[in-house]
Order: sequence, then structure tokens, then C-alpha cells
Amino acid sequence: MPRRRMIYEGKAKILYEGPDPDTIVQFFKDDATAFNAAKKAVIEGKGVLNNRMSEHFMTGLNLIGVPTHFIKRLNMREQLVRKVDVIPLEVVVRNVAAGSMSKRLGIEEGTPLPRPIIEFYYKDDSLNDPMVTEEHAIAFGWASQQDLDEMISLALRVNDFMSGVMYGIGIKLVDFKIEIGRVFEGEFQRLVVADEISPDSCRLWDIETGKKLDKDVFRQDLGDLADVYAELATRLGVMPKKSIAAGPKLVD
Repeated sequence: MPRRRMIYEGKAKILYEGPDPDTIVQFFKDDATAFNAAKKAVIEGKGVLNNRMSEHFMTGLNLIGVPTHFIKRLNMREQLVRKVDVIPLEVVVRNVAAGSMSKRLGIEEGTPLPRPIIEFYYKDDSLNDPMVTEEHAIAFGWASQQDLDEMISLALRVNDFMSGVMYGIGIKLVDFKIEIGRVFEGEFQRLVVADEISPDSCRLWDIETGKKLDKDVFRQDLGDLADVYAELATRLGVMPKKSIAAGPKLVD
């Protein structure tokens, strides 16, 4: 089997050339990082769990007509995705005040927001991914007004889908981050949800207890991240309950 060429290695994933020119193989690592990689650890099984949960969410979005880069899962740690031109903006949707919003605006964490609030952050680790406005994105050529309008529409549709999925398993979707990329079909451009959707990129709280079921467990030293992700995967139905004690064993 020929050795694949690595395209890019990030904090949580490695991208390899895919079998076709317009595809990429996305490999999920066990690495956990926080505070722009100032805090690091290797959490055994994390990549396996995130691969399966991201597959679950991306498949669901595709089924309801929200376009994503996801094609199929290849194995326990890898999935095949479409090659996209990623727009250098992280799109954050907030339903409840938490994290940096609470710190910036002095709003008590856990305060419900009157409507979903969308924020844009410029993807640049050296600048610590600063928050930017739509005017910045247009002025510096990162996205057009049409792109931004479509990105907002996609983000709100993802929010509706994810909120429903989480509510169905007793979890509140506090906020989440997505990336969006351009794919070209002939002369036409289409925007699709890219990267991943996993507890690495969401804030998820148990509705009854308030227990955190996301990467804040690692950020704030609240417990074993692998156990928390396994609990979430079990609730989603991608991991059987009996496998928790024995480590991640996912459902095909």
C-alpha cells in the first residue's frame, strides 16, 4: 500500500491526500489542547470517539439538506471528506452565555440568550483567533457579503439540528463552533460545513444536573475527558453502554 502524503497536521487532526484529487482523508488524533495549545494532553480513545460522533452529526446534517464535506467513515479514526477551500473564519453560535462571552460582557454563565447570537473569529493561532466583524471579513477579502449571509444561514440550520439532537438525549446545546468551506462545481461555488462537529467544538450541559459534557472538562480539570466523551457517545447511540468500562468500542 503506497504511503499517503500528509497535507496538514493540526491540534486534533491530520489531513492526508485522498484517493481522488477532490478528496482528503481526515485522521482524528487523541491529542487534547486548550488555551491555544498552552495546555496539552493525550487522551486515549478521544480520536476514535470524536470520529464517530462527528460522523453522526455530519451524516444527520447531510440527510436534512445541510451540505457538509463529509463523505464516509473509513475506519475507527479516519473519514473521507471533500476537499474544500476553508474560509478563514470560525463561526460560533451561542444559545447560552458562557466562556469568553461571559468574560467579555460580564454576563453570568448560564444566562439564556434572547436568540442565537453568531460571532466570527479570524483563524490565526498566532493572534489567538481574534473576534472580528462582518466588515473586517469583507474588507480583507476573507468572505463576501453573500458568503457571510449564507454562512449565517448554514450556522442557524446547524444550530436547529444540533439543539434538537441534544435536547432529545437530555443535553443543552450552549454553544458551538463550525468551519465553512467553498467547493466548486463547474463555475459555481457552494458553501459547506467542514472540519468536524464534536464535543471538542461544542459546549454541552446536562439539562437536569448541569454537568459539562465537552472539552471544558479538560480546560477546567473537572474529571476524565475520555469518560465524559464516552458518556456522550453512549447517549447518542454510537457506543453501547456495556463498553464504557472496557474502553471505547463503537457501534458499526
